[in-house]
Amino acid sequence: MVQAEQGARVVVTGAGGGIGAAVARRFADRGAQVVVNDLDAGRAKSVADEIGGVAVPGDASSVVEEAREALGGTIDVYCANAGVGRDGGRPGEPLDEQGWALSWDVNVMAHVRAAHALLPDWLERGSGRFVSTVSAAGLLTMIGTAPYSVTKHGAYAFAEWLSLTYRHRGVKVHAICPQGVRTDMLDASGSAGDLVLRPTAIEPDDVADALFRGIEEDRFLILPHPEVAEYYRARAAEPDRWLSGMNRIQQQWEATG
Repeated sequence: MVQAEQGARVVVTGAGGGIGAAVARRFADRGAQVVVNDLDAGRAKSVADEIGGVAVPGDASSVVEEAREALGGTIDVYCANAGVGRDGGRPGEPLDEQGWALSWDVNVMAHVRAAHALLPDWLERGSGRFVSTVSAAGLLTMIGTAPYSVTKHGAYAFAEWLSLTYRHRGVKVHAICPQGVRTDMLDASGSAGDLVLRPTAIEPDDVADALFRGIEEDRFLILPHPEVAEYYRARAAEPDRWLSGMNRIQQQWEATG
C-alpha cells in the first residue's frame, strides 16, 4: 500500500484515544513510524508507548514542525483527526461566540495550517497523503450543534479543494466521514447523539478498517457507514424532502428533551 508501508512517517492528531488512537495503532502495525499528537500529554504518551511511536503533545494547529523533526525531517502521511464538538442549536439558546471560534479553529483552520506547512515539501518530491477526519455531519448535518455541523462542512470542502488542486502533483487526500463512533465525543453529544448516532455507532477500529480500505482503493470519500452515501444522494437530489425529514428528527429531539 503506497505510503502506509514499512517505514512510512505518519502524524496522527487527536490520537490520545478514539479514532485517532485506532488509526495510529493501525499505521504502527503496518510498520510506520508514528507521531502521536494530542492536547492531553499523558494520553499521547500512553498511546505512543504502546505502539512504539513518539508523543508530540500540544495544539494540532502547530504540530507539523515538531512532528517533522521527530520523524527525521519528513512527513509522508498526515492525519488531521483532532476535532471538537460543541453544543448549540436549540431555539432560544444564547450565541456561543467562543464555541464557534474554537470549532472553526480546530475543525477547519488546523487542517489549513497543517496543509500550508506540509505542501511545499510534498509538492517538491511529488508525494504526500492528507487524511481528514470529517464526520458524516460534513456531508449531511447534525441536529443540536450548529458549530460542529458548519465547521465539518468546511473541513470537507477544504479536503475537496486540496484533492482537486494537487492530485496531479502526487498529493493524495482522503475525507473519512463516519456517523456515530463509540468515543468520548459520542458520550459528550448528549441526547441528540443518543437519538441520531448511538443506535448505529461503530467502534474506532471499524473506522480505521474503512480508512485503510479507502487508501488501498485510492478513494477520496471514505464512508465507514455505507448508508451515508444514500443519505448524501437524497440530500442533493431532493433537499426540501431531506430537510423535512431532518426537521422531524429535530422535533422528536425537542419533544424528548
